[in-house]
Amino acid sequence: MFKKSYLLICALPLIAACQDISGTTVSASNQFIAEVPEGVTSIAAAGQDLTALKIDPIDGCYTYRHVGPVEDTMLPLRAKNGRPICTRASS
Repeated sequence: MFKKSYLLICALPLIAACQDISGTTVSASNQFIAEVPEGVTSIAAAGQDLTALKIDPIDGCYTYRHVGPVEDTMLPLRAKNGRPICTRASS
């Protein structure tokens, strides 16, 4: 009896770890910005994927999806002068 109870108690945290706790679900269709503003496309540096843009809620800057050999990463969208492109002025 003790072994079964012990196994059950040990298994519960493992099962709970598999649950999505973020509380938000994002579908692939609305994950990225649908229409990129013309001003952003005109100042963005070359070599960045402008079809997969998001706005970072923390700093308000655009990020783009970089598809690497191991994983996909969201990187800051940079202007031709190397500065990040943001929707609001940095404080």
